[in-house]
Amino acid sequence: MSMNDKVIITCALSGVVTSRAQCAAIPYTVEDFAREAKRAWDAGATVLHIHARTDDGMPDYSAERYRAVGDAIRAVCPIILNFSTGTIDPEGRKAPHVTDYKPEIAALNMGSMNYAKYNPKRKGWVFNFVFENSFDYIAELLTKMNAAGVKPELECFDTGHASSAEALVDMGLLKAPLDFSLVMGVVGGIKATTKHLAFAAENLPPGSTWKVVGISREQWSLCAAALTLGGNIRVGLEDNFYLPSGEMARSNGDLVEKAAHMVRDIGRHVASVDEARAMLSLPPR
Repeated sequence: MSMNDKVIITCALSGVVTSRAQCAAIPYTVEDFAREAKRAWDAGATVLHIHARTDDGMPDYSAERYRAVGDAIRAVCPIILNFSTGTIDPEGRKAPHVTDYKPEIAALNMGSMNYAKYNPKRKGWVFNFVFENSFDYIAELLTKMNAAGVKPELECFDTGHASSAEALVDMGLLKAPLDFSLVMGVVGGIKATTKHLAFAAENLPPGSTWKVVGISREQWSLCAAALTLGGNIRVGLEDNFYLPSGEMARSNGDLVEKAAHMVRDIGRHVASVDEARAMLSLPPR
């Protein structure tokens, strides 16, 4: 069996804007994160994407909180940790949690954009802001990741974001093999369709690993498309609360379990954590 048959399932546990008012399973406390991490791991996830929260659900970018969450997760499962850096918070943008804890992976947002969610019933925005990621800022954050030995996950919300990697490779700040996340369905970014996914994946550098991040219930059709195109997939309550049946997930584990079934139904195989480390060029832990 070749590594191309293997699929890395990433689980994004909470996000930064979701709340328990929307879905009761969103983790807030350190204990919540450990519990949800174990459920995701048991169901087949090998990478966790983390946005730490305070006990009352607010975003927390402190190194102390991420360390507490990371340690609690590692106490219950040997999963690969991926810390978010996606924020407009000035302290969070300095990424103290990444340089302090040194997770295996950290997200690196690859371009600036209007970032919004629109509600057609209300004819208005759920949220709406400018997500600024200048090349200077990207290079600064990437330099910190390199010094800490943290692999960057290149988060691309539009097709042009992926090509931004070329200059960073030429500068010596990025080194192949690269790992991309193709985020689809954010208003202001690329549309969440199979045609757009195929185009985006086709334009990545040869030898790269990639996964699709589908926002809202388009997640499932995009996961199916990514699996047939040879990519990896991400699910989780950050991106979508609902199973394909329309039932709300009771935990992140429910979403990962469905994703693992899809992997097997397509004829591919869920990667183990050791296989995922090899696929992502991460050192053994």
